[in-house]
Amino acid sequence: MDLNGDGKFDILSGSYSRIGEDMAGLFQVLWGKADGTFKTAETLNGTDGKPLIIPVNGKPGEGEDWIKNICTRPFAVDWDGDGKLDLVVGNFLGTFYLFKGEGKGKFNPVPEEMKAGDAPLTVEGHHGDPFVIDWDGDGDLDILSGSDHGGIQWAENLAGRGKPPQLAQFKVLIPGGAHADFGQVLKEKDITGPRSAMRIWIDDYNGDGKLDVFVGDLVNLLSPAEGVTEEQFKEKFAAWNKSLQDASQKMNDAKEEKERTAAIEAVQKLYGERSKFMKEDYTGFVWLYLQK
Repeated sequence: MDLNGDGKFDILSGSYSRIGEDMAGLFQVLWGKADGTFKTAETLNGTDGKPLIIPVNGKPGEGEDWIKNICTRPFAVDWDGDGKLDLVVGNFLGTFYLFKGEGKGKFNPVPEEMKAGDAPLTVEGHHGDPFVIDWDGDGDLDILSGSDHGGIQWAENLAGRGKPPQLAQFKVLIPGGAHADFGQVLKEKDITGPRSAMRIWIDDYNGDGKLDVFVGDLVNLLSPAEGVTEEQFKEKFAAWNKSLQDASQKMNDAKEEKERTAAIEAVQKLYGERSKFMKEDYTGFVWLYLQK
């Protein structure tokens, strides 16, 4: 999209960064150049000159609040109809924020939490992935979202054309796939739909005048290593997992640095040994849902 109105195509993305001891989701932008190439990615700042970021109160490991500032996706759209692009952003917790645009690629640094009625707009599961579009064709902007395991969801705008947005809470359009526990044999033939870390794109793929849904996902295909039967795999995995739990507990209970270092090395060694009986393939698929 042309984020700053200079007639050139720009690329906007969320990112996962560490700032000191904190973790945060910043926005990266590649400003377009006249020859169709892009400038080096840079952090998108607010009008105060500081990186745009969702504010939080918690610290890593303390409750869930701290993951609200880890952005999963920014979507540039004129949300309030004032002729300026705003940013609708999702986060790891599954809630959404609005950074109001001030024109020419500038944004107010203080975001507003988006709501459905009086409650925070929240996807089922985690990882809000907003795609803003008039999904139901009634003239106002709705929000669709992927999620970690909660499927593809739709928050309907109830306001109507030309009125301030009034969102309903998310409801599931496309259910997520069955959850597979780590250690459960999972082969490509077993995959019948998106399972986790679902990210979406909406477009009329087949030109029939109806919006369709593209879904990208993440899956860990897991099977016995060559020469290992499934029964042997189950036995070996159970023993390996017990050893891993014991080593992890020692790592957490360690009071001296020497003990902790030894426990960390034991955990790392165990992770290295799993390839002897287990074959893993971290991959993903792209799915297309054609609207009826």
